[in-house]
Amino acid sequence: MHTIEPHYHWMELYSASEDPRSPLFEAENSIDSFTNTIYGYYIHPQWDSMESDTLFLKILFVDYEQGVGVIEFIGEWNDAIENDIMQLKRGIIDPMVHEGIRKFILVGENVFNFHGSDDSYYEEWFEDVEDGWIAGVNFQDHVIREMHQFNLDSYINFGGKLDELPWRTYPPKQLVTVVDGLLQRRLN
Repeated sequence: MHTIEPHYHWMELYSASEDPRSPLFEAENSIDSFTNTIYGYYIHPQWDSMESDTLFLKILFVDYEQGVGVIEFIGEWNDAIENDIMQLKRGIIDPMVHEGIRKFILVGENVFNFHGSDDSYYEEWFEDVEDGWIAGVNFQDHVIREMHQFNLDSYINFGGKLDELPWRTYPPKQLVTVVDGLLQRRLN
């Protein structure tokens, strides 16, 4: 797991640690010191902590004018024991929503397991972005199935082309346009 890096091709366009409006402003990451682990396995030091033992993230891109954020995840999303959604919602999402972010792209290809609980934080998040959306991109099939069992697909858009989107091939603003187009077609 230590070789799985967060997407870094957009670093020249956005860095959460250098954005004073970001919940991760001034967060420090080592380039070569591996300190964070998930179940005893070291992860790449560029992943950011959200105060969970099993789930880490990287805010890859934020555009305040468009009101959009792209967040990549790694690990086990565990709402049952770790209450990861509460940590994510209160520590990352709420500050972003406060700054006007209403469209969220969640990249989940490195989320290896999901353990659900209730959906109240997801429902709150969904209500916070009533004029926007939350899109899950490239989550693994078994993770999506688990999320469906807890009715999270009522709040997070999964499926179709979102499940196999070559998101790394797009510049961030074009990715937002593509995801927005896919979601608008669903709504119409």
